[in-house]
Amino acid sequence: MPSDHQAQVAELMADYQRSRERLAETHRELAAIAETASSGDGRVQVAVGARGELREVLLANDVYDKLRPAQLAATIAELSAKAAQAAARRAADVLAEVLPADTDPELLLGGHADGESESVLRNESRPIDDDVAEEEDFSEASWLQHSPTKRT
Repeated sequence: MPSDHQAQVAELMADYQRSRERLAETHRELAAIAETASSGDGRVQVAVGARGELREVLLANDVYDKLRPAQLAATIAELSAKAAQAAARRAADVLAEVLPADTDPELLLGGHADGESESVLRNESRPIDDDVAEEEDFSEASWLQHSPTKRT
């Protein structure tokens, strides 16, 4: 007869396996998300994935006769943004099913599905010193030997 400890470990392992299977299913669902947007005249169509990545651009044969290059580029960018917002909403819906109730899936995805998002600066910009001597040799220097605050 298994001990209570063995039963607990078996239960934990089963929970872990269910979690891994649900995670894999969520990844598959996110990977399958594709949203399309078309221009009013149907000459330009784009498809994007869950992260807003451009997957496909379809152009009518006469699109080059009807649109200048700058107009075509602007249309593709506009349609991509529109499709990306729809894809983000779908991705948020998928994630909402697996996240804790008080977690905002839109925020987790890097913004809000309605297109409103605040950009977060991860690194401060620093001026670049262009006055580095050509003869300077950094081959023997190692950043591993110095703490981040005492680099030379």
